Amino acid sequence: MTSECPSGPKIWTGLERKTIAKLKAAAWYVWYPYISDDNNEVTALFCVSGDSGGLTAPASPSPVSPVLTPTPPPRRARVRYPAMVDVGKWPLFTLLGAQEVSRIRQACVFGTSANEAIYITQDDEVFVFGLNCSNCLGTGDSQSTMVPKKLDFLRGKKVVSLSYGSGPHVLLATEGGELFAWGHNGYSQLGNGTTNQGVSPILVSTNLQNKKITQVACGSHHSLALTHDGEVFAWGYNNCGQVGSGATANQPTPRRVTNCLQGKVVMGIACGQTSSMAVLDNGEVFGWGYNGNGQLGVGNNGNQLTPCRLAALQGLCVLQIASGYAHSLALTDEGLLYAWGANTYGQLGTGNKSNQLSPVHIMAEKERGEGERPTVGSKRTRENTEEAWHRETDRIVEIAACHSTHTSACKTQSGQVYMWGQCRGQSIVLPHLTHFSCTDDVFACFATPSVMWRLLSMEHDDFLTVAQSLRKEFDSPETADLKFSVDGKYIHVHKAVLKIRCEHFRSMFQSHWTEDMKEVIEIDQFSYPVYRSFLEFLYTDNVDLPPEDAIGLLDLATSYCENRLKRLCQHIIKRGITVENAFSLLSAAVRYDAEDLEEFCFKFCVNHLTEVTQTAAFWQIDGNMLKEFICRASRCGAFKN
Repeated sequence: MTSECPSGPKIWTGLERKTIAKLKAAAWYVWYPYISDDNNEVTALFCVSGDSGGLTAPASPSPVSPVLTPTPPPRRARVRYPAMVDVGKWPLFTLLGAQEVSRIRQACVFGTSANEAIYITQDDEVFVFGLNCSNCLGTGDSQSTMVPKKLDFLRGKKVVSLSYGSGPHVLLATEGGELFAWGHNGYSQLGNGTTNQGVSPILVSTNLQNKKITQVACGSHHSLALTHDGEVFAWGYNNCGQVGSGATANQPTPRRVTNCLQGKVVMGIACGQTSSMAVLDNGEVFGWGYNGNGQLGVGNNGNQLTPCRLAALQGLCVLQIASGYAHSLALTDEGLLYAWGANTYGQLGTGNKSNQLSPVHIMAEKERGEGERPTVGSKRTRENTEEAWHRETDRIVEIAACHSTHTSACKTQSGQVYMWGQCRGQSIVLPHLTHFSCTDDVFACFATPSVMWRLLSMEHDDFLTVAQSLRKEFDSPETADLKFSVDGKYIHVHKAVLKIRCEHFRSMFQSHWTEDMKEVIEIDQFSYPVYRSFLEFLYTDNVDLPPEDAIGLLDLATSYCENRLKRLCQHIIKRGITVENAFSLLSAAVRYDAEDLEEFCFKFCVNHLTEVTQTAAFWQIDGNMLKEFICRASRCGAFKN
């Protein structure tokens, strides 16, 4: 049904839940409490801007305009973009230089102690480094390496999915649908029909001819692969039925999982240590394998040798599943989060440590119905309404878990990231709001081991941060609105940036200053290198000058009262002090009232007194300063011998 809302766009009421979920997912709705003609409150009201997506609306009841809830708070209109991920949060990547890190497009840290890593560059070259347990680096030998080694066999093959086991063994799917495996193979988890360790990547092809692999998942010692057609293949360790073959014998090569999945289209797969999960295109979820902690969610703790549907989630449309060591998470199309299985560390987020044999809805306070419903005419304040609004519409959009950890995480539509379970040795039994911008950071900083829960994509596109954009536009004639002329050379800048970053310029660009009307400002009291470095500092927070020029910049920083720049100059000068320039630097420190630098230079001169007194700078110094130095050095006992 439709009518007009206060702000003008259409109002949609009486929609089915799945239709509402689609509107929410499209993020072009707002919520209003609403009263129909028969005085019944409508559960939800959608104010749709733009195209209605082909929805048709029957005749509408008339709204009660005088008492409609006020327009929703403006903050709901803000848009949050995906945050950049810093691989440096994983200790292994601190071994790489900044230039090498900048080339990374995808990465994954894995292993029983998070001591192995694989990354793919923007040129589709694959590198590995780390401990190399069970030949899991695929380098052709068993040697560990702190220096990244290239896997030439995989060069140029765009990676679309990667997973790892506990051995560890590694599975990798390419854009062309090929499946490669290497590493531990004691249970035939590489799918090549043997139990020989894979020292190098091998192509897994048995029963997969003409199949395009789109996703892979690894349990402790078993493997799953999902094809483009929605078929699931499994192989490896099968002591609990995790291969889904109906028996418990290990499976040496890929075998299609059928039974209850026959004729169904699978959209996603996940593995616990010894269990397997699959979500269908219609939102149904199936599980099989070990179930001693209830991680299959079927209402009991008996192992399942073939796929079994999670009846408790009937009527819900699941979009994403994630498996921890022995627990499972599911996210529905309405942004609802369910958890089940082991709960020793609070990884289910239920507020206790009791295992759950069936899915339990967690973080339910985000859903309408847990608190007071804001009815028309109620005495709830606007502030409370805004808070309720924020809580109810901040749906969960991503869940995260990993078969080698007992940690759980999720992210909401507004960008908030929560974590719970085993977090740095602590048991967090309720979802805890973090300051992270992505779920990956939870596993980098709090999981044990600190592995990655997925193949991390670095999003190397044209996006620039604010700091990067400022740095890029320094001395750019195309965007500048002001030029400084120094020693006959121009430096292009932006008035707004200078006013924001420097109090001197904030005062200069006032209407009563003549400089405010100029397009070119002449600078004659400082050299070009010094003034350019100063302006660049305002754009980048960095200074790159030799110690001799840093003296001039120290003079400028003193004149402009830029204390942070003054400290940076002192650090540069200290790092560049030599016998030849020590006395000149000491003189400059005294002249510019840099006490810390003065003390540093004085001690250097005293420690190298014989050499310093033989330099030209020492004998060219002002007489009064020379006397002061001699007296001060004498008081320090420099002339006792």
